[in-house]
Amino acid sequence: MAALTFAERLRLARYAARRGWARTTRRVRISRWYRWRYMGDGSDRLSIAPQDLRTADPTQSAEIYAGRFAFAGHVVSVSGRSIFEMAGPSAEWTAVLHGFGWLRHLRAADSGITRTHAQALVAEWIQLARWDPVATEPEIVARRVISWITHSPLILADAEPDFYRRFMRSLGAQIRYLRSVWGKARDGVPRLLVGVALAYATLCAVGQERHQKGVARLLSRELDRQILADGGHLSRNPDVLIDLLLDFLPLRQTYASRAVETPPALLNAIDRMMPMMRFFRHGDGTFAAFNGMGPTRPDLLATILAYDDARGRPPSNASHSGYQRLEAGQSVVVADTGKAPPVGVSQDAHAGCLAFEFSSERSRIVVNCGVPAAGRAAWRDLARASAAHSTLVLDDTSSARFADAGRLRELVGTPIIAGPEAVTVTRDEKAMSVTARHDGYGARFGLLHERELVLGADGLVLAGTDRLIADKTARRPAAAKTVAIRFHIHPQVKVSRLDDGHRVLLVPQTGPTWVFAADQPVQIEESVFLSGPHGPRRTDQIVITGAAAEGLEVTWMFEAQV
Repeated sequence: MAALTFAERLRLARYAARRGWARTTRRVRISRWYRWRYMGDGSDRLSIAPQDLRTADPTQSAEIYAGRFAFAGHVVSVSGRSIFEMAGPSAEWTAVLHGFGWLRHLRAADSGITRTHAQALVAEWIQLARWDPVATEPEIVARRVISWITHSPLILADAEPDFYRRFMRSLGAQIRYLRSVWGKARDGVPRLLVGVALAYATLCAVGQERHQKGVARLLSRELDRQILADGGHLSRNPDVLIDLLLDFLPLRQTYASRAVETPPALLNAIDRMMPMMRFFRHGDGTFAAFNGMGPTRPDLLATILAYDDARGRPPSNASHSGYQRLEAGQSVVVADTGKAPPVGVSQDAHAGCLAFEFSSERSRIVVNCGVPAAGRAAWRDLARASAAHSTLVLDDTSSARFADAGRLRELVGTPIIAGPEAVTVTRDEKAMSVTARHDGYGARFGLLHERELVLGADGLVLAGTDRLIADKTARRPAAAKTVAIRFHIHPQVKVSRLDDGHRVLLVPQTGPTWVFAADQPVQIEESVFLSGPHGPRRTDQIVITGAAAEGLEVTWMFEAQV
């Protein structure tokens, strides 16, 4: 990656300073001399246990009982030690362990052995890991508080009075800790998760009721800021909608069960998010892979959609989230037409501006590479690059710049520190077309990328045009040498190049055969589809290459053979 500009370095330094101050504050708050503040919070029992909507697998309880903890693509065996004394194989695995979401599998088994084992594991955590630096990350504490409250019938069933007191004392300390660090939690989902955990505490823990109004006020402020007007999330990650609704829906029910007024912001957020769930769906029910979206979890998606009373058609213009949808016949096109998200919520964002996905009936044709369900660190840089998306790429560089923070990487990660800022979108409902332009390459190469997508009224033709236009605002840009327009093809589609060199035959498993044609020669290259339900899979991509130049225009078309 090229050296950072002064503005990019300044943006990274400011973000690092904020994150560093937040981490220092949290470490002070878990230091020995500060911990006394979290004792004696007045919670002596739980009055209600909310529902857990996430799918449970009772067979996993046997693995946990046998000392094998399989999380995030890794398996760790305890070998006679406590699992909380062992180093995790990955950050994802460690986060799942300390979040205690796996209690749902023990609860699903519903036996005296699993109840006793759950109590033993919670007791081990209280004794060994409660002030561990990883376990005290706000989002992990929040997930653990939610899990403990939700699965308290499992943890506290037939519990001895001493364990009950220790459990409530630890839970109260964690709740009080969350109140003290809420503002220091990472922006985005982690901060919302802290709000959800505290809202559960005020509704379910006796003695926490006095905090209901204050927590509801702060949670509402975050909901209004993070859930956009069209129902998308500030991070622009479709997967976030699923995870958040799995927490929001039970929280809404808990407010109703306790006869406490539900914050209007929560009700409004849910109402806005439900249509966006349908916005990102293809004909086969999977989500389009943009900005950190991994494999679609059909069980969770079905659970959420069962709560959607309206069940109307999805919106077509999600301008606040930066997406457009074209739908005709049995074809669906979803395109990324948005700016890069704010630095603080861009850890999973991709450089996929003007990328699109295309499906016909129950077959996905054009996709983005996406991200895998587990082991994301190994694929992170590749998955986020523009070349991993079905869009135009200049000089094999990305349209957004990711922070390469060196020794600061552990602190700040790899957020987007520069990306498309001026993205213009024109939509013609009558012509079923979208034309969008972005300046992600403007400062570096003095060129704007414009893409026009037109879906036929019967859904049997998708026509596109890609253009390079001079950016009049660029100062002393470098000269781009090459352009590549990439169309990543789903692995279940057979791809073969036809003899004229300008056309490609696409044969999906179901639905009509398609022919891709372009006014430039096309090549077939290898690609990888990361968002498959069974892990990464080899696939193909159609690539149009040439010399980059102002005024370049390439037209192409997908046409069904019926």
